[in-house]
Amino acid sequence: MPNRNPRLPMAIPPEASCGLLLVDKAAGPSSHDVVAMARRALGTRRIGHTGTLDPFATGLLILCVGSATRLAEYLSGLPKRYEALLRLGEQTDTDDCTGAVITRSDRWRDLSRADVTTALARRVGRQWQVPPGYSAKQVAGERLYEKARRGEAVTPAAVAVEIASMSLLTWNPPFAGFEVWCSSGTYVRAIARDLGLDLQTGAHLAELRRTAIGAHHVDASVPLTALQAGRFQGSLLAPVQALAHLPRIDIDDAAAAAIRHGRAIAAPGAPAALTVLVVWHAALLAVGAVADGLLHPKKVFDA
Repeated sequence: MPNRNPRLPMAIPPEASCGLLLVDKAAGPSSHDVVAMARRALGTRRIGHTGTLDPFATGLLILCVGSATRLAEYLSGLPKRYEALLRLGEQTDTDDCTGAVITRSDRWRDLSRADVTTALARRVGRQWQVPPGYSAKQVAGERLYEKARRGEAVTPAAVAVEIASMSLLTWNPPFAGFEVWCSSGTYVRAIARDLGLDLQTGAHLAELRRTAIGAHHVDASVPLTALQAGRFQGSLLAPVQALAHLPRIDIDDAAAAAIRHGRAIAAPGAPAALTVLVVWHAALLAVGAVADGLLHPKKVFDA
């Protein structure tokens, strides 16, 4: 029988049933939109992502497919790398190019490349960052952007973040392109806002592209157009490969039988660890923790 819904595949390819899919998001759709596109392309609703990108932003989005949705928590906290474009002289109410300009200044005309480089360097390190007023942070059970759209003045509580490095890529005043490695939860829009304050000219984020999440790079991702066209076969990463940043313990058949029943097994010589991959015949069987010489399964998978 012919497929009467051209948006859905006739059958889910075996390699698309479980794993991690790296997608290069284009500007325009939200992260939720990309998940919806992937659900149509793969023919399954069991898909989630490990961290959002604003609609105007582009770059790497990691999707978890099938039972791999249970692994999102082990990827969402990885550090992230971005390429950003700062627009000096204009501050907006959203701290990015989608908002209304609330202040203007020509002081950027007096700035040099060295001034911007110095400002970037001073923002490196552990610090407290105030999230943008238009953000998905929740206050009293409500998203900040919902309050902001009603005109409510809310000052979000500062959160601890870490900026590992920042470097100037381009200088074409009033625009400055820069690269940043930062901890999960860091708002690059807030970095742009704070740089504008530091340089006493105001600024907002004009463009943003996420190029890496941990060791996963956007160069290895599937373009959004290819995903929509169903050209993703063979692109899913196996869970063991996707979580290579975590320590692993390979086990034999007897140990695998115990792990499948949720029982702890002896792990002599294994260092204590809150999160380890339990691998059986090169496939992920469980995620566990090691304590006092025992490996305790926390999440068990089919393998």
